[in-house]
Amino acid sequence: MTWETRFDWPDNVHIDYGFPLVWSTQTLSTIIGPVNLWTVDVTALMMNLILWLGIMLITASIMLYFFNKKSSNEEKR
Repeated sequence: MTWETRFDWPDNVHIDYGFPLVWSTQTLSTIIGPVNLWTVDVTALMMNLILWLGIMLITASIMLYFFNKKSSNEEKR
């Protein structure tokens, strides 16, 4: 969630947060001068959370399946 990518363009320095979807942007400098402006996309944040939670649940389910399969084979012996 805190993956950041910094863009140092001459007229717009900003940091994008989020992977795979950018859910927040912090603008540090514009052509006018330095600023500290935050933009947050709540929809992208929720989609990121759902994606990563889904990946964790699938991984945990696969691990439990294989570990329980191994222990059930040992009990049958």
